[in-house]
Amino acid sequence: MNAYSTLPQGGGAAARPDYNGPVGRVVLWLLAGAALFGSSPADYLSAKRKIDFIGNDRAQPGARILFTSAELNAYVSREIVAYVPEGLRNPKLELGHGSAWGSADVNFPKLRQAAGKPLNWFLTKLLEGERPVRVNARIQSGKGVARVDVERVEISGVAIHGAALDFLIRNFLLPYYPEAKVGQPFELKHGIERLEVRPAAVRVVIGKR
Repeated sequence: MNAYSTLPQGGGAAARPDYNGPVGRVVLWLLAGAALFGSSPADYLSAKRKIDFIGNDRAQPGARILFTSAELNAYVSREIVAYVPEGLRNPKLELGHGSAWGSADVNFPKLRQAAGKPLNWFLTKLLEGERPVRVNARIQSGKGVARVDVERVEISGVAIHGAALDFLIRNFLLPYYPEAKVGQPFELKHGIERLEVRPAAVRVVIGKR
């Protein structure tokens, strides 16, 4: 079966991106809080049709639906710009074999302010200014379950570990995505059996129900 032959030609309207959806959730975790760089309108529309197609349970058992790197970049860039209007600039995504690198210039106080939870004076002064952030995550999935582990975070070229990394996740990822599970398995809904992450694309495999 050609997984694309029955894709709808228009995307459904949504007030905000569904980061609890199967693709949106994993894409967000690929970057662990960083955004993606933009691409063409055609890539955005193509990704949105596929995400709506899966989210509306229209994908048939055994279908394999491919999201190119350009499509993922275009979709999340557009959606996150609307959802997180301040604090992120020049974001970029690089896919690997079962992993991804995300990078962006981040202004942490502005990012927190955009979430409606401004930092106190001390932390604002400590973290003020724009800083280059790079995040590496490993993605595993199978049997309808996925897990994303943050393996490395760099801010201004300095690796962040332990309590400092926990602080960043708690204060800058969770305000936007309160149900995020760090290093824990979570269910892939809408019949998704696994996600195959490769350097050029992410393939969504629908289970044989």
